[in-house]
Amino acid sequence: MHRRVVLLSAVAITVAGALAPVSTAQASATNGLDPRPAAWSAADSWSEARSVQQYWTPQRMLAAQPLDTPRPRRTRSGGPTQGDPWATHGASDTIARRTPWTTRGTSSAVQGSPWSVRGTAAVDARQVAAVPNSPGLRWTDGGAVVRTTGRVFFTTADGNNASCSGSAVTSANESVVMTAGHCVKLDGASHRNWVFVPGFDNGRRPFGTWVATRLLTTQQWNAREDINFDVAAAVVAPLQGRTLTDVVGGQGVAFNQPRGRQMFSFGYPAAAPFDGSRLIYCSGRTFNDTVMTTDQGLRCNMTGGASGGPWFQSFNESTGLGMLNSVNSFKYNFAPDFMFGPFFGNEAMAVYQAAQRANTL
Repeated sequence: MHRRVVLLSAVAITVAGALAPVSTAQASATNGLDPRPAAWSAADSWSEARSVQQYWTPQRMLAAQPLDTPRPRRTRSGGPTQGDPWATHGASDTIARRTPWTTRGTSSAVQGSPWSVRGTAAVDARQVAAVPNSPGLRWTDGGAVVRTTGRVFFTTADGNNASCSGSAVTSANESVVMTAGHCVKLDGASHRNWVFVPGFDNGRRPFGTWVATRLLTTQQWNAREDINFDVAAAVVAPLQGRTLTDVVGGQGVAFNQPRGRQMFSFGYPAAAPFDGSRLIYCSGRTFNDTVMTTDQGLRCNMTGGASGGPWFQSFNESTGLGMLNSVNSFKYNFAPDFMFGPFFGNEAMAVYQAAQRANTL
């Protein structure tokens, strides 16, 4: 029986604080592919970065539409290569002590009411009790996650403007956004005009618009769009002399972790019944996909636009910090209430490590 799979872009051990490189042997890819990630330039000069930032007017962002996406190609892949567990904790807890951020002088900034982040002290006890098993609700508990999660906007090869989701993560260059592979390349063509808008809130961009200078994905996604490897990273240029995680903080990352863990998923779904204006979350215990991939599943009703949004293990609801361990990737059309995300093995780790070592411009 033919089963369709729908990508979600709206076009569509633990080592605390360590940033150790992954070895070539650990990141060895299957089927003869280069173990190093596929990477290419996005905006490669300051003038180009300014042009991309100016391109994304509020009107273009609000008009970004979902894109019909192909079903994943069946492959002979055995799934991600699994090696030693590796993780690093986030650093968003330091942000409160830093200078407040403004978006002066950026034509793409949307003016609105002052930005603030609510703590969890005023949250109703019934809400807290519901958090561990949410199928898709607006996140109102504040914390670091509202700064580090954002919307991703880009233009596809056929000229359509579209959106995904992404997360700022701790990194050596303080400039890495993790997202899904199809949020950087789809149907054999890479996207352009790629930007990350952390803390996007109903059209407001309280922390500015960050332009990608380099995009990276797994060789398996780059070569054949293998859904088991649907993960990517973007390196973004500094803005007003500051790096991304210096402004918004960064979530931790974790690879080669046990399956079946409690996870929190975040994103900006933009297809009905959502509109991309608010941060939505799902939570629960993950399970293995038994239909057609080696991915993990989570009960979640997020829609197109949530693609690339982070999955966190060890997520702290009070601080909004966790360790990113997958991303929103796809749904089966016969199971719309379940989201699937790739296992973060050696190939995903290689993408992250290459991104954090890359120059920002």
